[in-house]
Amino acid sequence: MPGKFITLEGIEGSGKSVQLHLLEEELKKRKVHFLITQQPGGTPFGKEVRQILLQREGSQREPTAELLLYLADRYQHLKEVIEPSLTQGLHVLCDRYHDATLAYQGHARGLGFPMVDQLAKILALRIPDLTLVLDLEVEVGLKRARERNQKENIETWGRFEAEDLDFHCRVRAGYQLLVQREPDRVLLVDASGTPEEVFKKLLGLLEERGIID
Repeated sequence: MPGKFITLEGIEGSGKSVQLHLLEEELKKRKVHFLITQQPGGTPFGKEVRQILLQREGSQREPTAELLLYLADRYQHLKEVIEPSLTQGLHVLCDRYHDATLAYQGHARGLGFPMVDQLAKILALRIPDLTLVLDLEVEVGLKRARERNQKENIETWGRFEAEDLDFHCRVRAGYQLLVQREPDRVLLVDASGTPEEVFKKLLGLLEERGIID
C-alpha cells in the first residue's frame, strides 16, 4: 500500500523544524515506516538550488525567476525522492512543498495563485494528502527565528527572514487563504503554544486522519 504524503508549512519561526524532530522520534517509537525531507534541498540538485535561493548576496531576483527555481527543485525532488518513497509504502513528511510557493511567491510576491496553479498543473505536481500549517503572529515568529539564530550562532538573517514585516504578513495571509480554499486538505494549527502543546495537536490530527495509529 502506498504511503501518505504529509507536508508541514508555516511562516518564518513557526517551529516546523522542532515539530518534525518530535514527529520523527514519535514515529520511530510507533515503528512507522517514514521519510522526513525538505524543500528546497531534498536532493543533491536541490541543495545547489537552495543555496542560490536563500543567499542574500547578489542581484535582486525577479519573482518569476524565483518561482521557477523553486519549481525546478520541486520537480526533481518529487521524481527522485518523494514518489519512489511513497510507492515503497513510506509515509513522507516534507518541510515545505507547493503550498509554500503559493503563499510566498503567489501571494506575498504578488504573482497570484492562478499562475502558480497553472505551472503546477503543467508539471503534474503531486498534491499532498494532508498539509498542516503552523500559524502564529508574525512578530512572534520573527522573534523566535531571531532567538534561534542567536542560539545557533547565526549572525545574519536569511533572505526571507530579512524581508519586511508586511511581506511576512502577506505570507501568513496567503496560508490562511489556502486553508479557506482547501479546508479538507490544508489545516491550520495554532503554533503559539509550547513545542509540546503544538506537537500534541499535530499528533492528534495525524491520528484522526488515520495516518498513524
